[in-house]
Amino acid sequence: MKLTRWRAVAAAFLALLQPALPSALLARQQVAKAPAHPAIWRVQKGPSTIYLFGTIHALPPGLEWETPEVRQVVGQADRLVLEAVIDQDPAKSAAALFKMGTAPGPIPPLADRIDPKYRDALAALEKKSSVPAGTLDKLKTWAAGMVLFGATVQTLGVNSADGVEERLKAQFRAQNKPIEGLETLEQQLGFFDTMPEPEQRQFLEGVVDQKSDDAADFGKMLGAWREGNEKGIAKSFDKDMKKSQALRNVLIARRNAHWADAIVARLHQPGTQLVAVGAGHLVGTDSVQAMLARLGYQAARVE
Repeated sequence: MKLTRWRAVAAAFLALLQPALPSALLARQQVAKAPAHPAIWRVQKGPSTIYLFGTIHALPPGLEWETPEVRQVVGQADRLVLEAVIDQDPAKSAAALFKMGTAPGPIPPLADRIDPKYRDALAALEKKSSVPAGTLDKLKTWAAGMVLFGATVQTLGVNSADGVEERLKAQFRAQNKPIEGLETLEQQLGFFDTMPEPEQRQFLEGVVDQKSDDAADFGKMLGAWREGNEKGIAKSFDKDMKKSQALRNVLIARRNAHWADAIVARLHQPGTQLVAVGAGHLVGTDSVQAMLARLGYQAARVE
């Protein structure tokens, strides 16, 4: 499976990412050749201004993406608003996942919940994971997929500690500015937990179906994001999501509609806020901006 929004969302939940591998640094070097122009949008109402900034949750170390425009917005903003404020202790995040993701009763082994053609790949990925197969078998399908995701990203050479959110959080903390979330971790996990079993199994199959060109595709996606190429970002994130409209509705459309309502409510607060969410949420027909437009608010691109 190509690196899609499924994996990007998962990266926001778990701090299971390992240090970058040298074999994946070529994608970073290729991306770094182009000038950085990540996209920023602005929504205004009276004395309130909200900037929308699309992020990548996990990045290769040393990848530069901050521009003078980004730094200016960060300096102007009174507060930072993320998808969720995840606890810095990865053990607490993992505990929340296992609490919600453990099946309440007996369920089929994980290998029996996916297409037989993926079982060898599943077994190989389980060996890479630090979680025993017996433990994975007790998890709901979506939760097992998220745990196994931690093993797949090692070959991509990315780390959540180098992601956009972590750098933004450090900057706002240094200025003693508040950091808030549009959702809680439990709410984010709950979106997966409400998916019908067929969509959960599709998600798991997508995680275990690794391709040799994943790193190259990830590099293309990073390049589109860093250059502010909306069509390129949408193409990267939508490639596999198009296979399941139900999954798209749960993870993208429904959340974006909820966030649009929250942003409109925040427009009643005077001052400047920076709302930084995954880049896949700010492109396409179901984008946050599209949801805001339905509510009568226009987001203008400023960078």
